[in-house]
Parts: sequence; structure tokens; C-alpha cells
Amino acid sequence: MNKILVFKTSVCNQTDISKLKVNFDKVIKNGKWNFDFEDCDNILRIESNSVNAASIVHLLNQNGFECVELED
Repeated sequence: MNKILVFKTSVCNQTDISKLKVNFDKVIKNGKWNFDFEDCDNILRIESNSVNAASIVHLLNQNGFECVELED
């Protein structure tokens, strides 16, 4: 069963996503990810067994975006 990670981000449009897509596809193998721009926190949801929260926060920060994991 895949784990689900949820993050508050500063990613706000398709242009931002296109900057991240290549890296996400490398890091999140055999998983799914999506952004919810309907939510005021621009939520990123990741469903995967091959990634941890710290690596996602680091990846977004390296690309100039804010990212905070939301706890259950």
C-alpha cells in the first residue's frame, strides 16, 4: 500500500508545475502526484512508497518554492 504525503506549497500554476515535473517524475517512481489549486494552500498530494517528505521539501525549496508537510 502506498503512503500519502500532503504538503502546503507556494506552487500556483501550470508554469510552476512544468518546472518541477521532470524532477518529480525522477524522484516519485511508481507513484502519483498532483496539485490542488482550488485549495488556498496549493496542496501537493503524493501517493508513493519510494519517497520521503524531507526529499520533497528539499526539491521544492531548491527550485524556489515554499513547501511544508501537513501532518495528519
